[in-house]
Amino acid sequence: MCQVEEDYNGLECNQEKIPVSGLNRKCMKCKEGTAVLIIRVSDAFCRSCFKEYFIHKFRAMLGKNRVIFPQEKVLLAVSGGAASCTMLSQVQEGLSRDAPKKLRFMPGIVYIDDGGACGRSEDERQTSISQLKNIFTQTGFPYFIVPLEKVFSLPTSVLVPGTSDPDPSNPCYKQAVDKYLKEKQKLREEEAVCAVAQLNLEDSAYLPEHKLALQRLFSSLKTLSAKQEMLQTLRQHLILHVARENSYSKVMMGESCSRLAVKLLSNIALGRGAALASDTGFSDPRFGDVVIVRPMRDYSSKEITFYNRMFHVPSVFIPGLDTKSHDKASIQRLTESFVTNLQADFPSTVSTIYRTSEKLHTVRPPQSQSTEPEPASKCLLCLCALDTTAEQLSQLRLQEGSVDLVAGSSDQCCVEDQTCGTSGCCSSKRTPVQQDLKTLLCYSCRLTVKDMAAVNTLPPYILTEAEKRQRRSQMKVEISEYLLEEDQD
Repeated sequence: MCQVEEDYNGLECNQEKIPVSGLNRKCMKCKEGTAVLIIRVSDAFCRSCFKEYFIHKFRAMLGKNRVIFPQEKVLLAVSGGAASCTMLSQVQEGLSRDAPKKLRFMPGIVYIDDGGACGRSEDERQTSISQLKNIFTQTGFPYFIVPLEKVFSLPTSVLVPGTSDPDPSNPCYKQAVDKYLKEKQKLREEEAVCAVAQLNLEDSAYLPEHKLALQRLFSSLKTLSAKQEMLQTLRQHLILHVARENSYSKVMMGESCSRLAVKLLSNIALGRGAALASDTGFSDPRFGDVVIVRPMRDYSSKEITFYNRMFHVPSVFIPGLDTKSHDKASIQRLTESFVTNLQADFPSTVSTIYRTSEKLHTVRPPQSQSTEPEPASKCLLCLCALDTTAEQLSQLRLQEGSVDLVAGSSDQCCVEDQTCGTSGCCSSKRTPVQQDLKTLLCYSCRLTVKDMAAVNTLPPYILTEAEKRQRRSQMKVEISEYLLEEDQD
């Protein structure tokens, strides 16, 4: 048996790691230039090779999936952070004349100002907006700056999935490229400048009552986890509305590999396991006519930080809901702290979680393959497929005279005698709105609504669409009962 502190002929066995110096290391790609950074243990790059590697990685992700077609309008969702600003710079460089392989789509930019939900003052919000305007103006792309308060003026059509081709890869990519090359000569720079001027939304004003309504909404949420989920949902609705109003069929999100690894674990803890493929995959077709793509999902936060610093990519730091909060303030914050600390000791943590997310796929039921989506089969808030179908079927056992859309309700009859009789229990006629919303939500969104002190603080378009779906469901039940009685007669 070997001893722990055994002497080998008088020589001590020192297990201290010898530090490997990164100085004078050659680039792993060109083998000539001196390495200026080390991404992983054996991946050392010089400045020019790292830039070439970074750009190729972005275009390879788009070329491999072939989701974006030539002349297609693509909306870039920029939050001001490092990842989204890097995505913007990659698109700008890919559309430049000096690019060897130019990108062929028509980009636009959208920024959602969520300062009203995060408790930022008007001066702070205007300062961030002015800094972002300078960045957006230099790109020459049309941009949209939309305050989060605009959710209180959205139409109910935002919550209705649009129609689209059930097979996004149906159009021939080669035909689309040929058509683009033929029509390329017709495009003029003057027309592009005019288009930018028409779509440039510099008016980010909102009504004062909308600001108060937004404050009441987030004040009614009890936990920081629920606030972050609600903020993410409302931002998605606004981006979707801007994309539809301006005929954008794709939306690019700047979520990195590190961010998606945290998102995957936190979504499992939040009960969004059924929607992981849509929430973390490259393509998210849940909205039908607008598809969300994530071209930055192969980049780690370390790569993005190095690129921005070396090539002077501008970004704007904007405080969020969890800024300066402790590690256990929310599920999302705790998961981020756990993954970050684990990544420091085990460098393959993020990549392992990321590879797991790549293997997830959404299994579509046979009825969802039709070109006409059914709104009732989608969650009211996140628009993912409902994962509570079995529970909902057990709740919708309706009988004439006692209509109760929510099973397991704790409401008791207000009169403990037999006065209700055949007229139905009075407690069923005064079912709270919060209980009614449960049948229209997925499991995760139910938990978010459960943390709300007052459901009536939700934006009007959500409450109106909920009433429409409930009336539609009630009508279907009444028709089925009528047909059942006809068959019995």
